[in-house]
Amino acid sequence: MSEKKPPLLLLIPLKPAFVERLQQDWTVLEPEGGVKSSALATMDLSSVRAIVTNGSSGASVALMQRMPQLKIVCCFGAGYEGVDLAYTREHGIALTNAPGVNDDTVADHALGLMLALARGYPQLDRAVREGRFASSRADRPTLSGARLGMLGLGNIGMKIAQRAAAFGMSIAYCTRKPRPDLTWNHYADAIALAQAVDWLVVATPGGAATRQLVNAAVLQALGPKGWLVNISRGSVVDEAALIAALRDGHIAGAGLDVYADEPDIAPALLALPNTVFTPHMAGRSPQAQQAQMDLLLANLQTCFEGRALPTAVN
Repeated sequence: MSEKKPPLLLLIPLKPAFVERLQQDWTVLEPEGGVKSSALATMDLSSVRAIVTNGSSGASVALMQRMPQLKIVCCFGAGYEGVDLAYTREHGIALTNAPGVNDDTVADHALGLMLALARGYPQLDRAVREGRFASSRADRPTLSGARLGMLGLGNIGMKIAQRAAAFGMSIAYCTRKPRPDLTWNHYADAIALAQAVDWLVVATPGGAATRQLVNAAVLQALGPKGWLVNISRGSVVDEAALIAALRDGHIAGAGLDVYADEPDIAPALLALPNTVFTPHMAGRSPQAQQAQMDLLLANLQTCFEGRALPTAVN
């Protein structure tokens, strides 16, 4: 880096220590609210050289067009669906992500949501605190012996399935093509998978190709004893259809870490009792966050030194 610190646009919240580390080499522009910030529209971005964002927040073409000196967009996480790949290629802008660094953390979180739903941990905790010990000791489902359907079987999906198998669950999956290395049942579409399982866990990438892949028909196929868990992207699930399915008892419940319009969550969804929510933090652990930060710094440094990037997307 030159002695004068070049501008970097930070569109996602990072730990204060991470922001301070970036500030050692960069003039960090951090509009409150990120991509939804009203201040972003009037900021002078003409000298910005780098963007730090993530897959769901992204960086629009209109935003990047305001940065004639932009050289790199770094996605803090595995996803990059919110960044126009064709535009970055056409304009010689490097695009990087952080694949693999939080896979175990996300997989652990998915199993946690499944256990919380099946065993009713949030409700039981509240009941015990309120003195309803005896009356809250109803039977609850268990994961052992249940049927898991993985919608998507990439690195994270595999780790979720492996953990579920250790709980004695049977595994099925839906991907474009069956994997010859696996003996698990493969289904060609989401409806067929949902009909065959008790638990449907969404672990697909986001983006146009998977938008509302889990729709009313899939939820109907999952049925009144079926459970949905989503740790991928809110866009993959038709949220209006999910609210209706939960409200009308078409599925048993849902555990969600991601939402259609986060951080804003539909009040009708929040009001439903057969749910467990977490604030899009399935991939967050101290180890995963530090690994993502280390990779971000490595990508920034190598880009401006003219060397090969560790995790170039384009």
